[in-house]
Amino acid sequence: MSGGAGDEAEYSDQLIVEQIVEGQKDLFRLLLRRYERQVYGMGKSFFRNDEDASDFTQEVFIKVFRNLSHFEGRSRFSTWLYKIAYNTAINGINRRKEYLSLAEGDIEASSDDTPERALMRTAASRAVQDALAELPDRYRICIDLCFFYDCSYQEIEVITGFPVNTIKSHVFRAKKILREKLRAIV
Repeated sequence: MSGGAGDEAEYSDQLIVEQIVEGQKDLFRLLLRRYERQVYGMGKSFFRNDEDASDFTQEVFIKVFRNLSHFEGRSRFSTWLYKIAYNTAINGINRRKEYLSLAEGDIEASSDDTPERALMRTAASRAVQDALAELPDRYRICIDLCFFYDCSYQEIEVITGFPVNTIKSHVFRAKKILREKLRAIV
């Protein structure tokens, strides 16, 4: 795997993992670059502060690095990684019993937003955040993995251990609750 920085995108996660396991440990930086933001975002969802999310991210990537030889390629690498991250978060959050959806983060304003648009964007964001905050954690976790991590129901099953039909039900119910809550605001 030689070449410039632009070449890294053409290599599959599977190929990178195989080469790391074969001894090219420095290639781990490619996986770190690809997934650090997503893992950090999951950490923010669970732990609600930058310091804990950073510690969580570091812990997850240490676990991933140590266990790369156990990745069998039966699922996407990202699914395997998110399962490790999810389990690490669940183990760490059990004391806190609280989960914050990624959708509850700050919405970035566009540089071409007018003050009115920025105000409307902020108000809409707050309405969605408030509605999400009222969902049961299990619904919010499924919504996050589905819409913010682009995971299929089967991948969510692998990550969370929830059966696919339960995941479908959680997503359906969450969307219905959100639709009703947001319709009442509008």
